[in-house]
Amino acid sequence: MTDHEITLTVDGTTEELTVESRTLLVHALRDELGYTGPNVGCETSKCGACTVRLDGDAVKSCTVLAVQADGSEVTTAGGLADGTDLHPIQTAFHEEHGLQCGYCTPGMVMTASELLENDPDPDREAIRTGLKGNVCRCTGYQNIVDAIETAADDLAESGTTTQQTCGGDQS
Repeated sequence: MTDHEITLTVDGTTEELTVESRTLLVHALRDELGYTGPNVGCETSKCGACTVRLDGDAVKSCTVLAVQADGSEVTTAGGLADGTDLHPIQTAFHEEHGLQCGYCTPGMVMTASELLENDPDPDREAIRTGLKGNVCRCTGYQNIVDAIETAADDLAESGTTTQQTCGGDQS
């Protein structure tokens, strides 16, 4: 098996690591670098628990080889927070009880961040459509949709966009 030296910028930190050709991005993040935000769920791209932002796009990190991400910027759910201050999406998930057991939450939050970046004022149907591909085994979808709706309102009220808050200052 061939090893590769790669560099990733994860939540604003430059990380250099050696991975085998077959290493999935989710395993590089969790097992090699210790980022516990993306969870390993189905490893078939059906559950979305491993969703991260890769160069701004929400991707299921179990479908990306780590070598494909070489030189990329990765944002995990942990990278949304500004130190100890939670991102408005994270706060809304907490306040609206969208966390459920928490296993799907990082993927849901990252999918929501892309959704709200592309559509800052989605209706409930657009939120549900945007969440397709993310599975909550607790069936907490009602609260998750409520959380994303609340986050959209909070972001609009504060005049903040997800781009200004995701992964730090984007200016």
